[in-house]
Amino acid sequence: QVQLVESGGGLVQAGGSLRLSCAASGRTFSTYSMGWFRQALGKERAFVAAINRSAGSTYYADSVKGRFTISRDNAKNTVYLQMNSLKTEDKAIYYCASDIDGSDWYPGRITDIRMYDNWGQGARVTVSS
Repeated sequence: QVQLVESGGGLVQAGGSLRLSCAASGRTFSTYSMGWFRQALGKERAFVAAINRSAGSTYYADSVKGRFTISRDNAKNTVYLQMNSLKTEDKAIYYCASDIDGSDWYPGRITDIRMYDNWGQGARVTVSS
């Protein structure tokens, strides 16, 4: 079992930046991949970014590629999402999630919400125009 706690959400103007953090506890952090998802009002939860267990590979949704950066610090049991050039359409609740395991890494799997078994409480990001 993995416990996840997000922080860093808030209100920012379009074009601004925010960094989300997600602290993990429980299962050894370096043994599983991590992902970020977001859910806008009235929409389904959607994949944003993922990082493999060694931090050697990352993958992004097309909508955030070039603007967002996912990273992790295995010594601190923390994954980050740096969000730059924010747009009003980025407004959502952002969730970090732990992969069921870290053995398989391919886009069809790491973007699949069903492959994540533990979730944080969510961090609200609001982007004003």
